[in-house]
Amino acid sequence: MPNVTRRLLPPLIGFALSDGVRGAARRLREARRRVRREPHRLFYYHQVDDPYGHLVAQVLPQLLDRHDVVLEPRLVGAPSEEAAPERRLLEAYARKDAADVAPGYGLAFAPAREAPEASLVSRASRILAGAIREGSFASRVAPVGEALWQGDGARLDRWLAEGPAASEPEAARAIREGNAERARRGHYLGAMLYYEGGWYWGVDRLSHLEARLQEVGATRAGGEGPPLVERPDFRGRDQEVQADSRFRLELYASLRSPYSAIALDRVRSLADRLPVDVIQRPVLPMVMRGLPVPRAKRLYILLDTKREAEAAGLDFGRVCDPVGRPVERGLSLFPLAKSRGVEAEYLASFARAAFAEGIDTGTDEGLRLVSERVGLDWSEAEAALDQPGWEAEIEANRTQMFALGLWGVPSFRLLGDARGPDFCTWGQDRIWRIEEEIRRRVGAPTR
Repeated sequence: MPNVTRRLLPPLIGFALSDGVRGAARRLREARRRVRREPHRLFYYHQVDDPYGHLVAQVLPQLLDRHDVVLEPRLVGAPSEEAAPERRLLEAYARKDAADVAPGYGLAFAPAREAPEASLVSRASRILAGAIREGSFASRVAPVGEALWQGDGARLDRWLAEGPAASEPEAARAIREGNAERARRGHYLGAMLYYEGGWYWGVDRLSHLEARLQEVGATRAGGEGPPLVERPDFRGRDQEVQADSRFRLELYASLRSPYSAIALDRVRSLADRLPVDVIQRPVLPMVMRGLPVPRAKRLYILLDTKREAEAAGLDFGRVCDPVGRPVERGLSLFPLAKSRGVEAEYLASFARAAFAEGIDTGTDEGLRLVSERVGLDWSEAEAALDQPGWEAEIEANRTQMFALGLWGVPSFRLLGDARGPDFCTWGQDRIWRIEEEIRRRVGAPTR
């Protein structure tokens, strides 16, 4: 990327992600809706065999009771390999993750080692395509999902016989049309809710959607209050959790990942209130490992990270993308930071510079700032800069991460001991699960 472009992009991206620009776009859409006298339309893209979709299905009736919206459900298929690299790993992980987080959200998903049989998915798709046609999707989607994930073909067959259900060609056409519409609007995943230009993934982002619906006056009288599904927050409880020995938590993060950028400091803060030591395991970014990141995905991640950062009280938005040489140069200083015991602070400093301050971390000036503010001597850092030898550790981290069944960042492994086995999870929106797991293992309250 030319230096001029690297200087111009951070303020432009920051402007595009700013409250003012996003607010103006929302107000314009709302004004247009009112002029056209249209209802508040909420589109939902449901992938029948997506565990996260089954979690959404369980809250749809309550969501519609609370908010004055017209639900427009669509069936969709799995994301493409380009949008979801290592898709088989993703599918296996999603089944485990949905079962893991459901109790914390007050929902249910029974652990499933295998994906549902194709014949069951086909039958469920036919039932739900028919439910969309007759206007009963919101009430039928959770029971159908429950039967699907329990492998209850008899129940699905009974509903098929009772009708109304779509034929196989009709259900297949509905999925193709749902895929096309989702792509036109700029997304690629299932379990996605779309309202007036904004995308909200599953129950994990439902609170953002509800806040927006309340903002535009779409919340019914009596519907105000806490979100239907709220991410557990343990801050303020038992400031110090006692344990006979400290836990060890591995953090797999990328210097080019927006989600990693807003996780690094929050994970470090766990050690302030929990008996846990965080071990930094940086990896190369996906695109530098040969995994594609389509434009629609990059745009969504930036917008999603911005609102997640705001919810956590973090700065984010002035982005100077460190992909390529900046990441490599930054990682070349990781061994030095580690030898001085400031590796966590160094990675967080780099991420803050690249994603909140718009600093070009590919330059000596940028890396000097990143290094010196965590106490590294620049003369030592300059001597270590661009020296080979860091690559082996970074590749070993990637290999270990994949061996754990993880491949995205940030990912975590709470190392097992007498108090429990290894616990692995993925995503900045799963930090609460790490804290919950530690608290559970030492007998501290989790609810």
